[in-house]
Amino acid sequence: MDISRLVGRYMAVIVLMAALLAFLIPDAGLWISTGWIDYLLMIVMFGMGLTIRVDDFKVVFTRPKDVIVGCIAQFTIMPMTAYVLAKAFGLEAGLMAGVILVGCCPGGTASNVISYFAKGDVALSVGMTAVNTLLAPLVTPFLVFLTLNETVEVDTVGMFLSMVKVVLAPLILGFAITYLRPEVTDKASGALPLISVIAIALIVMCVISHSVDRLMTCGLAVFAVVTLHNLIGYAAGYGASIPAGMDRTRRRTLAIEVGMQNSGLATSIASTSFPSLAMATVPGAIFSVWHNISGALLAGFFAKRTEKEEQTKPSDR
Repeated sequence: MDISRLVGRYMAVIVLMAALLAFLIPDAGLWISTGWIDYLLMIVMFGMGLTIRVDDFKVVFTRPKDVIVGCIAQFTIMPMTAYVLAKAFGLEAGLMAGVILVGCCPGGTASNVISYFAKGDVALSVGMTAVNTLLAPLVTPFLVFLTLNETVEVDTVGMFLSMVKVVLAPLILGFAITYLRPEVTDKASGALPLISVIAIALIVMCVISHSVDRLMTCGLAVFAVVTLHNLIGYAAGYGASIPAGMDRTRRRTLAIEVGMQNSGLATSIASTSFPSLAMATVPGAIFSVWHNISGALLAGFFAKRTEKEEQTKPSDR
């Protein structure tokens, strides 16, 4: 259990090390078949389903405004930012499809962990992630079709079916087991962070090892787009929470939730929905590495700010 917690805490470092290993020694990840990506992501989604309790959905009913603001921000800010950046940097069709896929996906499961370390509102984070993920099979294919249809051919039905298989089915199965047999989940909960981080690291290694040549040729533009996309998501997510009247804790939570995408899902969709666009999987792999690093740094910053605020409270009275 201690090892699992440690792995969860240093997820950014582990994912970065996996990415560097795959980039510097491509053979290290070539044994991981690209056909495994869907199954690895299904493991992550199943694990997320196991962590969701009925109580987590109380936030949807007790604070629906916060969840609605989060959902709207998630599915407007990130797709629009992705489209504008991809156009502004003149990315070719494959990279554009990959960047926009990242933008149209729901928040990443890592956002819940990052919110915890940032001393954010974890219940709100889990609630928004769960609702966004449940909406994703309908919303993501629609957004991708809306933004990419004029550039590349989009199999909207195929994408929907893929998301039902990869996201919805394992998520609901995990939730059902937790609801019906909570004692089973309690026994397995200690290992979940370890399993999830290993699965994410393997996805990143797989994509990078199989894409090293393409990564070398795509230039700095895609790295700049991915970085800006993530940072703008943090800033815009925080900004969207202000007119909604959220307190600082919830503002920070919304910033993390909006800025961190389910890039593993984007990679999975890219490999199945855009097989003719070899570069489409690259942005998701880069985002997987970068947002874990930036998220960890942001969590540290927010946590320190919270500690300072708590220390100054007695003197303010």
